[in-house]
Amino acid sequence: MPDRTAIRTALAGLPRVVDLLAARAEEHDRDATFPYQGIEAVHEAGLLTLTVSARYGGPGGTLADTVRVLSQLGRGDASVAVVTAFTLLRHAEQARRADWPAAGYRRLLAESRRGPVLVNTLRAEPGAGVGELPATVARRDGDDWLLTGRKTYCAGAEALAWMAVTARTDEEEPRIGTFLVRGESEGLEIDPTWDQLGLRASASHDVVLNEVRVPGDLALGLTTGRRTGRQGAVSGAEPSRASEASRASEPSEPSEAELSRAWHDLALSAVAIGVARAAEAWLIRFLNQRTPANLTEPLGILPRYRTALGEIEAQLIGAEELVEGLAPRVDRGEPEAVARTGPAHLLATRAATAVVQQAVALTGSPGLSRRHPLERYLRDVLSSRVHLAPDETVLEAAGRAALERGARP
Repeated sequence: MPDRTAIRTALAGLPRVVDLLAARAEEHDRDATFPYQGIEAVHEAGLLTLTVSARYGGPGGTLADTVRVLSQLGRGDASVAVVTAFTLLRHAEQARRADWPAAGYRRLLAESRRGPVLVNTLRAEPGAGVGELPATVARRDGDDWLLTGRKTYCAGAEALAWMAVTARTDEEEPRIGTFLVRGESEGLEIDPTWDQLGLRASASHDVVLNEVRVPGDLALGLTTGRRTGRQGAVSGAEPSRASEASRASEPSEPSEAELSRAWHDLALSAVAIGVARAAEAWLIRFLNQRTPANLTEPLGILPRYRTALGEIEAQLIGAEELVEGLAPRVDRGEPEAVARTGPAHLLATRAATAVVQQAVALTGSPGLSRRHPLERYLRDVLSSRVHLAPDETVLEAAGRAALERGARP
């Protein structure tokens, strides 16, 4: 059972952490430097290990708790929120499936007591298509494996203590699995390829592996068969959106891969919503303070600005209710809720993007000035789409599920 006292204590520290992140966000964005101090603040508040299971001595935070934390961190610095998200997701996976070797996970937790330990699953590869085997290859060398390949979009790459790398073996019948790699391993190199419009401090660089040695007991879940899912941030064999839709038409117990995808969808939705809430807060201050030469009072007195702000508020309420409503249902394992997180991620990201764009449009030149954070919020929310499945993939799966439901007697 979750330790609600520990969770409440961690959540109580959120406002201070958000303020610290916001104070340095512009600097890290401008210089594209990794926010080590921000990650340290998240760790010290007990938020970086929020989803460590109670059976491992952690608070056992739920997806509902995770969504709440990430939406707040997104208000302070979206890059810190994204990097934090993937570590929380990895601990949550361990809580559900306990796939890491006991000794290895104890080591990770021991390190976490001394300082922040970032973890991420590295799955995406340059130019990879749906259903393809990973290009990253694991070759046997005695009892160990040697990994060679390149992974891309690796959030927090330069600061990761552990990397869960998806690879295929070089056997006659290849097996696919996850290989646990230490961040300081010999043969591992960070290629600083991340130069995106936004999320510039997330250090989502490429990771290049050149015969990186992995002990045999750190090779997890080796199974035969081709990949069936989109390259993404979730470890393990991931079902395609089409297969999720098929399962949604006849609800059954969600698979581990589907739960992992659901956590990913809602966690990253929460970050985008947090960015949009920060943009709204800045807009409100602007409307309360900006008094053009032809007015005697601030812009906020004008009905058209109030109506526009009301539209922004309505969109954010809808996105928050959607994500925060689904999260506890996913925690309860409801198949219908798990199946809906893909469309929810799409709708929440669309709403967050529309909100920030409208805020920029309402403010004009000030909203695009580097002197103000609004243009950074716009860049961050646009770049958040890197964590979203293509629109057509999500919508085709949802449409297929609707057709299957309609065809049943």
